Amino acid sequence: QVKLEESGGGSVKTGGSLRLSCAASGDTSGLICLAWFRQNPGKEREGVGIIYHRGATILDPSVKGRFAISQNNAKDTMWLQMNNLKPEDSAMYYCAAGFEMDLCTLHRPQLLDSWGRGTQVTVSS
Repeated sequence: QVKLEESGGGSVKTGGSLRLSCAASGDTSGLICLAWFRQNPGKEREGVGIIYHRGATILDPSVKGRFAISQNNAKDTMWLQMNNLKPEDSAMYYCAAGFEMDLCTLHRPQLLDSWGRGTQVTVSS
């Protein structure tokens, strides 16, 4: 069982930046991926980006060029650097963990094993 905890959310103006963190604790030895998702009330959870244990990353086209994902050497902390934020980026941001390659996808969040409680990002114009 892995516990995930997000931090770093807040309120910024359009064009501002935030850096989110996701800390994984517990048995992280079999982690294949860590991923970021976001969700607004009444809407589906959407994938933002994913980083695999060997370092490869995938970002959703809506954030490519503005967001970047990284992780530490221990593979138990992940960051989401968000630049040039837009109001449409406002959401609750969640991190998730996957232990099988086939389940590590941004398109079917229900397949991922563990989730954090989220951190709120609000971008005002």
